[in-house]
Amino acid sequence: MKSAKQLVAEANSRVRTITPQDAMALLQDSATVFVDLRDSAELQKDGKIPGAVHVNRGMLEFALDPALPYHNPVFSSGKNVVFYCAGGARSALAADTAQSMGLSGVSHLGGGFTGWKEANGPVETV
Repeated sequence: MKSAKQLVAEANSRVRTITPQDAMALLQDSATVFVDLRDSAELQKDGKIPGAVHVNRGMLEFALDPALPYHNPVFSSGKNVVFYCAGGARSALAADTAQSMGLSGVSHLGGGFTGWKEANGPVETV
C-alpha cells in the first residue's frame, strides 16, 4: 500500500508548483483563478485568497466533470487554475487529478495558504 506521503510526492513530480510570491503576481491576472480546496470551517476560521473560488476537495472530481450537475463553470472557463489548500498536499493531489481529467493550465500553491500568509499575501474574510 502506498502512503499519503508517497501519493503527494508522486503528484508533485507531475504538476507545476508555484511559490507564494509567484501566486501574488497572478492575483490580478484575469486569466487566472485560484481554487481553495479547504473545508468550509477552515475558510471561516482563516479566510481565503481574495477572489478565490471554493471547491471542497471531496467534491473536486464532480466539480471538474462538465457532464455532471455539480460541475463548476470555472473549470470550463479556459482560465489557468491555481489550486491551494492549507499546506500544499491536498492541492498537489488536486492539480494532479485535474490534469489527469484533461484540465490544462493547472498549478498548485507550494506551502498552501500557510505559505501565502507567511509571505504576507492578502487575505479575504469569509
